[in-house]
Formats: sequence, C-alpha cells, structure tokens
Amino acid sequence: MALPLRRRLPVLPLLLLAAGGLRAAERSGGSSSAMEELATEKEAEESHRQDSVSLLTFILLLTLTILTIWLFKHRRVRFLHETGLAMIYGLIVGVILRYGTPSTSGHDKPFSCSQEDRPFTTLLVTFDPEVFFNILLPPIIFHAGYSLKKRHFFRNLGSILAYAFLGTAVSCFIIGNLMYGVVKLMKLVGQLSDKFYYTDCLLFGAIISATDPVTVLAIFNELHADVDLYALLFGESVLNDAVAIVLSSSIVAYQPTGENTHAFDAAAFFKSVGVFLGIFSGSFMMGAVTGVVTALVTKFTKLHCFPLLETALFFLMSWSTFLLAEACGFTGVVAVLFCGITQAHYTYNNLSVESRSRTKQLFEVLHFLAENFIFSYMGLALFTFQKHIFSPVFIIGAFIAIFLGRAAHIYPLSFLLNLGRRHKISWNFQHMMMFSGLRGAMAFALAIRDTATYSHQMMFSTTLLIVFFTVWIVGGGTTPMLSWLNIRICVDSYKSALDGPDSERRNRTKQESAWLFRLWYSFDHNYLKPILTHSGPPLTTTLPSWCGLLARCLTSPQVYDNQEQLREEDSDFILNDGDLTVTYGDTTITANGSSGPHTATTSLDGRRTKSRSEEALECDLGAADHEVTSRGTRLVFPLEDNA
Repeated sequence: MALPLRRRLPVLPLLLLAAGGLRAAERSGGSSSAMEELATEKEAEESHRQDSVSLLTFILLLTLTILTIWLFKHRRVRFLHETGLAMIYGLIVGVILRYGTPSTSGHDKPFSCSQEDRPFTTLLVTFDPEVFFNILLPPIIFHAGYSLKKRHFFRNLGSILAYAFLGTAVSCFIIGNLMYGVVKLMKLVGQLSDKFYYTDCLLFGAIISATDPVTVLAIFNELHADVDLYALLFGESVLNDAVAIVLSSSIVAYQPTGENTHAFDAAAFFKSVGVFLGIFSGSFMMGAVTGVVTALVTKFTKLHCFPLLETALFFLMSWSTFLLAEACGFTGVVAVLFCGITQAHYTYNNLSVESRSRTKQLFEVLHFLAENFIFSYMGLALFTFQKHIFSPVFIIGAFIAIFLGRAAHIYPLSFLLNLGRRHKISWNFQHMMMFSGLRGAMAFALAIRDTATYSHQMMFSTTLLIVFFTVWIVGGGTTPMLSWLNIRICVDSYKSALDGPDSERRNRTKQESAWLFRLWYSFDHNYLKPILTHSGPPLTTTLPSWCGLLARCLTSPQVYDNQEQLREEDSDFILNDGDLTVTYGDTTITANGSSGPHTATTSLDGRRTKSRSEEALECDLGAADHEVTSRGTRLVFPLEDNA
C-alpha cells in the first residue's frame, strides 16, 4: 500500500543530507590520504638523507684512515695496523654520535641492526647485518684465495688442513664447554638475568674460533718473516673462517626432539655433523665449478682481445659464486674462497696481461676498503649499539677460554704433525702461532648477524671487546714477539727454498709436500691444466690414443706454438729433479744433487754463464750474483755486502 504524499516528502531532504555527508566524507578521506602520502614522502626523504650521511661518515673515516696509514708507513711505525687505526676512528665518531647529538625521540626503542627499525639517535649509522655478508665479506674472502702463495701453501698443506679443520673444531668445543661452566657460575652468583643454553655457548665457541691475524700477517709481509710460518698462519686463517661459519650453521641446525630442545641428543648431533659435511662439500664444489666455468669461457673465447670485458666477466662470475651458494642454501664464504683459489690456478693463466693486473688490483682495493669499513663499524657499534650486555665474569671467562682453546689447538696438533714432518714446526713457530690468534671481521660478522636474544647480545658485546684487545694489544706486540722468539726476518722466499745442503732441499721439497697433493699435482699437470688453460703438456701426449679427437679439440693451439710451458708467476708447487739449477762460482748445482765445475756454459734461457776468470773478477769487484734457472726463468739474487 502506497504511503500518502505527506508521509513520503521528508525522505527527500534525508537523501540530500546523506549525499552531502558522503561528499564531505570523501573530501575528508582524500585529505587524510594526501597527508599520509606527504608524510611517507618526507619519511623516505629523511631516510635517504640519513643513509647519505651514514655513507659519507664512513667514507670520511676511510679517507682519514688512509692518510694516517701513509703517515705511519712514512715514519715506519709498526705498533698499530690500519685496522686498529680504523677502529680508533670509529670509536671517536661513535662517542660523538652517542653523546654529542641530541635524541630525536623522548622514549627509548630497542636497537636492531636493520634499516627497518632504526635507533632514535641523530646521525646514527646502522646497517643491515646482511650487508656485511653479501657485500663486504665476498671481496675479503675472495682476495684471500686469489692472492694465495700456492707454493708454500701446498708445501704445508697437511698441517694447514689439520690446524684449520681439526684445530678449529677442538677450539670450538673447548671454548664452548668452558663458557658453559662460566654461565653456570654466573647463575650461582646471580649475574645471569635470562636464559643461556649450552648450544649458545657452543655457538659462541664457533664464532670466536674464527681467527683473523690480518695485523700479524701484514707485519710478517712487511718484515719478510719466515715463509713457512707465514704460510701456516695465512693458510689456517683462510680455511679457519670457512670452517667457523659452517660450524656455526651446524650448531644452529642442532634441534633435538622432545620437550627439552637444548639437551644432548645423539641423533641431532650426527645430523648436525651431516649438515656440516654437506654444506662444506657443497659450497666447495660450487666454488670450484664456477672457477672451472670461468676458465673454460676465457680459454675458448677471445675475450683477451677486450680486457675491459674480460675483467668485468671475471668480477661478476667471482661475486656471483657467493650469492649463488647462499641462494642454494650453502655457505657463500666457502664457495667464494675456493672460487678464488680455482681462479688463481686456472683462469689467471687465460687472462690477458692487462686483465691479470686489473683483477689483482681490483680485488686488493676492494679487500682493503671492505676490511677497514668493517673495523670502522666495530668502533661505532661499541657506542651506537643500545642493547650491550657487559658481564665482567663472562668477559674474563671468555678471555681465559680463548687462551686455553688456542693452546689446545696449537701445541698438541703441532706435536702430532711433527711426528710425520721432516722439517719440524719449531717451538718458536708454535709460540708465534699461539700468540697470533687474533679475532677480526669474521667473528664480528657472525656475532652481529643475530642479536635478538639476551645470550646473543652478551656474546656480541664480548666479541667486540675481544676483537679490540687482540687487534690493539696482540697486533701491536707482533714485532717485539718476533724479536723475542728469534724468528728470521728479511727472508727471501726463493732463497729460503735454496737454504741447506742439496739433499735437504730435495727432501724438503719432495717429501714434505703432502702425498695426496703430489698425486693431485700429477693429475692436474697432465690433464686439468691442458683442458682449462693454455699451459701444460698437449693432451695428445697424455690421453690414450683413442681419445685423439677429443684431445686435439681441448688442447689450446698455444701449447703447440710454444715449446716451453706457459706458467703463472707462483705456480711452482713442487720442484722436480732437473727443474732447478743453481749457478754459484764455478759450480752448477741441480735439484737432484748433481754438481760440477764449469768454465763457460749456457743457461736454459740462452745466456752465457761466467767462466772462472770472470767470476773471480766479479768477486773482486763485489758484484757476484746468485743465478737461479728454474724451467727457463733466470732469477738473480744479489749477494749482501758483508763489509
């Protein structure tokens, strides 16, 4: 039934009012949306400004560090390395940012090392921890593998592997168990305010077992310390970082079944061991395969005609190894390390002269900047990290545990290794290795990756203090320690290979090289080098006759054009009989021990050697030289003036 007209008329004003209200609401909503967009734009602009200020701060820090390093080198100051200097400048800036700038918020907010959750302090410099892993660590680790002095490294390969793998595992478990006792003590005296599990202690042991003797090695290199000691320390530190990061990942993966997820479980333990082996072997294979692919690409293409493209491809392939391994669930540190070793061994031979120089210098610069960037950030983090937990008992216990773990790592292993080594690791070498267990960039990067819990915050704060102490105190005491232990300095790496009688040189070279590596070297020299590079014997002479077609396809034409093998500068892994000839006075000594007088002969490079009368004349004039001919390369070592 229709309503009367007088009953329906009031509906029209109501509809008009409703329509007007909707339009007003729309205008109000549009205004608030515009305000939100404006606020978002201002926030983005402020974030961009903060990021620019942060990067500018670090660039100024690095610039100041470089200038001070030049001054130190000019004045021959060795008590402080550039990494320690970067930390000092970072501390100064951290103090200024923490206490010299006003807070922008009236309330405190928990600190997180990420860009999404910034601490409320003006000009505070923070970075996502993944920046360290994905951007700063790859060039540091790759440079370690790419610049590896392979001759001395492989001569001590067995010892280096023992120190890096077995030693790091021993150190991790000793430190972890000692720190668990410290945590129990803290609980008894009432200094533990939250949970701290046994697995957290083992994780701390893995983190702090990552050594980084960058200061010691820099001083060794500058003073030309004993090459075998340098090789042992450098090789251990390179592989030790890879082992520590995989070990920490395995401890994190330890998840016992049942109610108590932090109790010991045999099944979970063996699962973690399997995770360790799987991650390490998978990362190793991924790095090696990437290096092999790069070697094949540079061999079978003519990229050497375009050095810029060649260098760019080399850089991208090397860096992508890290990201590929991380994307596949492996460890990028291990992958990029072995990629660097493979690139140095194979790809380097295929590069043009310009690309060889460019790649060496490029990764050296990136390594220098990234390392000093991290150490500068350490100085900042000591004051800008707002959730520090400093426990005196935990810190003192950590220093004692590190000392005992390092001692249990070095001395027992050295004793066992000396049972099978002809050239023993002397006591002064062992003491120097014990002293050189500095902590650095890798320990910091592992500690800062997770600071969400009470235990991890305490571990991070303690790790910072340990890094500061070892870099400043231990690194600064390297030169006095070398003198106190009577370790040789100003040693030429080539001369050290020639020291001692003929039979001793031969035995050191052929017997102390790991037997496994000797087998590998034979296979590599006869098959892999000819396949992947332009050097080595032709595959037609090493492969069976029925592989003739494949051998001709894979063998580089340069092998046939050049009778002498193309070799890189430091690829003398093992010196075989006849490879080395030493000419001194009227006597020619070869690596197989044969010697005899000569008058006027011709060396392998076609140059005429000196007769007796010529040698006597040069001796009178004080201009006699050692001449070393190694596979066609003539090296001259001037005699020192004893006057």
